[in-house]
Formats: sequence, structure tokens, C-alpha cells
Amino acid sequence: MVALALLLAAATTACSWDRTGEPESNETRPPTTSQSTTTMVASPPTTSTGTSSPPPEVVVLPGVTPRGTTSDASLTTPDGSQRTYRVYQPSAGSTRMPLLVALHGGTGSGAQFEANSGFDELAEANGFVVVYPDGTGIGIGNGRVWNGGGCCGRAQQDRLNVDDVGFISNLIDRIVATYPIDPDRVFVTGHSNGAILAYRLLCELADRVSGAAFQAGTLEVDGCNPARPVSILHIHGAADTNLPINGGRGDGISNTDFASPLESIAHLAELDGCGAPADVADETNPDITRRIWSGCDGGVVVEMLIVAGANHAWMGHASTRLQQNLSGVPYSDLDSSLTIWTFLAGLG
Repeated sequence: MVALALLLAAATTACSWDRTGEPESNETRPPTTSQSTTTMVASPPTTSTGTSSPPPEVVVLPGVTPRGTTSDASLTTPDGSQRTYRVYQPSAGSTRMPLLVALHGGTGSGAQFEANSGFDELAEANGFVVVYPDGTGIGIGNGRVWNGGGCCGRAQQDRLNVDDVGFISNLIDRIVATYPIDPDRVFVTGHSNGAILAYRLLCELADRVSGAAFQAGTLEVDGCNPARPVSILHIHGAADTNLPINGGRGDGISNTDFASPLESIAHLAELDGCGAPADVADETNPDITRRIWSGCDGGVVVEMLIVAGANHAWMGHASTRLQQNLSGVPYSDLDSSLTIWTFLAGLG
């Protein structure tokens, strides 16, 4: 199965649902202390018979200073809503670049997630385009939320019932038509409420998504029926009290009784036709347990990283003092952004 190469960083983090507002500056990129080096991904795709083909060799470079182009734009969805988003295009890249759809956490925004995640830096180094869509405004500052089903806030199904699946589908169409994107390499990431929406996209937009990797999400829709198997990486802190790894009511402002993240990823693995999982200790970090499902349909990869001692905050990136007061000091020995792109880049 997948031998996911983890590149650890020493840093602090970004947006989470238990925040009460935006970071002190949306446009300032918090410094990280990551000492990343070139990472090799050796990910043998497992066939439906459980055998493995030779692993692809993919080089993932550490982030560098972004020198590309950032553009803000909007589109009108079929329901008449005006939706906004931000795009980062690297200064150099191929004519068929991958696309990463990066979904901010609850009460965050596209600009905030761009500033705090470091995905622009990784995109510049590795030649992919990132789009940061904005959720529905909550009426406080620039804070926004997504309709992931049972969460979160005014966007969710039992309130405004915003069609965020339709928005993301339209957005993918727009970006693929506007930028030199490989339509077969459209990936999704997200944090917290954004990761919850990523789960929903796996259920309802699997025909458009080539892989998903995210932190601190769970499945909040019933009747999940993916159009095809899709590779998934779920990162979750075992000490996350905002969205507990076993499910239940979190201590954030969403006041949601969450479905179990452990059960959510297991359910998606079952829908992907995977066999029983195996827990493997990570060779580079004793805090990390890798739960790997084998024999998935179509050779897809399903994995969960359970990180002992990690809370809800985006791992491996700097955060403001306000965020640390609300979420605690972010776990520093795993860089979620780098780990996520390493996984996605290895999917081919």
C-alpha cells in the first residue's frame, strides 16, 4: 500500500472553526521555521487484487517565495448567488498544471487560508495552481462558513442551505477554462469546516475530483454515493477537542454534535471498495499512526494520519496569539500543507 513520505516541519498554524474572527492580517504570510528538504514520494498504487505496481517517483520541493500572480474574481452560480474566490498561478509551470481547491475553515476566508497555509509557496516550487474560494459570510468581519451538510453556521442545510457543491463545480469549470489546468488532476484540500465540505464533495462531486487530502474534517451528509473511487488522506489530531476524533459535541462556537471522523474515513474506504485497514507506526515521528486501507477499487489510496498530542489548529504553520488563545499552540512536528501536497502529487 502507500508508503507516504512525510516531511516534518517545526512551525505553528492557521484557521480553525473555534476562532471568533479573522487573523490579525489576512494578507501577511506568517513566518514558518520549516527546514524542509526535497521529498520523494514512493506510492505504489494497489490494484483491486491487492498487488502493487512499481511506485511512481515524484519529487516534492519545499515552498519558496511566491513570484506568481494572485487574482481575485467572482462568478454567479445557477441559483443567482455571487460567489468570490482567489487564484494563485505560479510564475512558471507546465501547460497542464494540477489544480488544488483549498477550502478555508469556519469563520475563515480564502485570503486567510492562503496567508496561513503556505500553499502558494508550495505551488510556486512545484508548479500547480491554487484556488481559494470564499464561503458564505457570517456577518462578523470577513468570517465565512461552508454547507458541509450538518455543519456549519448559517450556510448549513437546516438554515440557508447554500449550494456549495454547485459553487465548487462551477468554479472548477471556470478555472479549467481560464488557466492551463490538467482536468484529470483536480484535487481538494480543506481545514475543519472546509474539510467537512471536502467530504461532501467526495460524495457528490467525485467525477470532478482526482483526490482529496485534508485536516480535521468529518462526514456530515447522509446517503454518500461517490460516482467513482477517489484517493483520500485525512489528517486528524488525537487531542482535537473542537472536532473530536471519536465524534460528539466539540467545544468550538459551531455547537455541533459531529459524526465520528474515524467512522467517516472508514465509511469512505468501504465505498472505495477497500479491505480492512492496518495501523502502521510512522518511522520518522512516534506521534503519528498511519491507518492504511488496502486493496481499494481502481488502485486508489485511502489513509488516515492520527497525530497524538495535536489539537484542531492547522499543523506546521504560524498562528496569531488570538488563535493560540482559542485553539492552543499548533502541533509543530507535522506540516499539514506539505504532507497534503506530497500525498496528492504522488497520485499521478
